Amino acid sequence: MGKVVPGRFTAKMEGSFVVFIIGMRINNRLALHKWVPVASAMGGMLKELYQNPELGFLGTTSHWNMRELTTIQYWRSYEHLENYARHSHNHLTAWRKFNKAIGTDGTVGIFHETYLVEEGKYECLYGNMPVWGLAQAGEHVPAVGKRETARRRLGGENEPAVPSPPQ
Repeated sequence: MGKVVPGRFTAKMEGSFVVFIIGMRINNRLALHKWVPVASAMGGMLKELYQNPELGFLGTTSHWNMRELTTIQYWRSYEHLENYARHSHNHLTAWRKFNKAIGTDGTVGIFHETYLVEEGKYECLYGNMPVWGLAQAGEHVPAVGKRETARRRLGGENEPAVPSPPQ
């Protein structure tokens, strides 16, 4: 993870975008030959996405715990995401390998969730954090003035419930 940026920040995104949460769950830890290839496949796909910005991929944040790998991805549009899912050699190869090696045997679980976000219909806050998540995919900006409270970030008006620390 990157360098901590002291203060309160939020993200600024131009236009609509997609939040795509994708991951895997290790249901049988002893089945290394099943879950290691699934986990490894994500690295090749992310490398391809970062090397080809025209694919519409904006960035990702990944999380590991004892049984799960989850990535939160940001995409320019659903069309970009769908095009990658249906036409990328790396993704289609990984998908076919998963179906052949694991299918429905229960050793490894996979999941994804897709959220289409309209312009201005999101809100986020990062306090004393590295540039992360949506701020990494878009623009990292100070959470002051019209961006100081959640309601203001969503276009409304209110005063902070607790005074913000000085920037």
